[in-house]
Amino acid sequence: MAAAAAAAAAASRTLLCFHQKLIISSIYSTTTSKITHPFLQRIKNSAFFSSISCVHQLQSDPQTQTHGRHPNVVDILERRGLLESITSDNLRSLASSNEKTLKVYCGFDPTAESLHLGNLLGIIVLSWFLRCGHQAVALIGGATARVGDPSGKSIERPELDIDTLEKNILGISKTFSTIFGSSNVVILNNYDWWKDFSFLDFLKQVGRFARIGTMIAKESVKKRLESEQGLSFTEFSYQLLQGYDFLYLFQNKGVNVQIGGSDQWGNITAGTELIRKILQPDSDNEAYGLTFPLLLKSDGSKFGKSEDGAIWLSPSMLSPYKFYQYFFSVPDADVIRFLRILTFLDLEEIDELEKDMKRPGYVPNTAQQRLAEEVTRFVHGEDGLNEAVKATEALRPGAETKLDWKTIEAIAEDVPSCSLAYDQVLNVSLVDLSVSAGLFESKSAARRLLKQGGVYLNNNRVDSESKRIEPQDIVDDKVLLLSAGKKNKVVVRIA
Repeated sequence: MAAAAAAAAAASRTLLCFHQKLIISSIYSTTTSKITHPFLQRIKNSAFFSSISCVHQLQSDPQTQTHGRHPNVVDILERRGLLESITSDNLRSLASSNEKTLKVYCGFDPTAESLHLGNLLGIIVLSWFLRCGHQAVALIGGATARVGDPSGKSIERPELDIDTLEKNILGISKTFSTIFGSSNVVILNNYDWWKDFSFLDFLKQVGRFARIGTMIAKESVKKRLESEQGLSFTEFSYQLLQGYDFLYLFQNKGVNVQIGGSDQWGNITAGTELIRKILQPDSDNEAYGLTFPLLLKSDGSKFGKSEDGAIWLSPSMLSPYKFYQYFFSVPDADVIRFLRILTFLDLEEIDELEKDMKRPGYVPNTAQQRLAEEVTRFVHGEDGLNEAVKATEALRPGAETKLDWKTIEAIAEDVPSCSLAYDQVLNVSLVDLSVSAGLFESKSAARRLLKQGGVYLNNNRVDSESKRIEPQDIVDDKVLLLSAGKKNKVVVRIA
């Protein structure tokens, strides 16, 4: 009886805590993202700005539970492997002060229509500042993208035309709205203050405070100067443009922290130096910089590239299904570190997952599945995760989940496909169809795997060589899914 009462009391406390979180989440979800750039006003009220789950937005780590003070975001980032350098230890002290709220920004140049996995770290660090009670600004580099950052680049970036830039800005803005949802993130475009800034004014107001020796000493500049390609004056000036962005935001928007990857250290310190020389702020009103490590695998290679190219954050460039699969295939050697870096799970829970991986009976890829779920939910929302999980389960050969046309189409861009006329499919032998669709190179190869039990039609194993396609085999009268083993698939669309 006592045990039952204790269990009931524990359940009651859990339910009460859950209700409290929902109430807090509901209050939080009433805030609205601030879009100040005129070009972005067109999408402000669009469906892209519908918020994703408020509980997802407010998932909190026990590390963020404090009483009357900001949880120390710098300490949290350090514990999770998201801190490389800070310009001053004073930032660590301010991060936990309840007397001062930090306002932090991260810049994203719209060099493509979508952000990629490398950009995700900046978004995650911004989110940690938000979770810890600070303010965040996502800066789109509508001006700086016209120049191109030489950091980490061996050659100069190609010039982008205005139409492409605007298309890229819109695409990136949609990604921000999906990820940040209703959280109070300000989205700005630095073209707003650069478009009327003449070259002479720039030299007078900024150039006179820059020292060539200091600029040349930056690592990104030194590497390019030593290369065959060299460095153009345009690229050489980039650090001053980014530095002025920080100065402008510090002076006009109250932003006092800039974050970026470790390769941005030179550009970030260019900004703190300009602020110190031009504005000469008081010691209690300094500008700070913080960098996080680049996203690398345990073998030192860059994480975020696949055989097909970059891992994009936009579903129009990479489906949630394929995004999910990328994280599901992370090696065991990397998965725990990525759980700390790329998710908001409690460190204690991650540590327990790490211990589970070493225990007998551990189900392979359990940790990878959790990583894929958390990151996909963060980037694509609950709907995107559901789409990815449903497709993953449904496309597993032998799965009992019934396939429908939408599920097959969700992965159609990620697997080979072909279009055939109805009379080229109906009553045709499966062996012949699998060859004409490109699943096998020859009929003999198809028959050989069929005898071994490795050929599937709409996830159902086919055992008979005489199997022919019947009307009920065509899913929703539109598609067929042919599989050879677990990985090789072909979608056949009925034209």
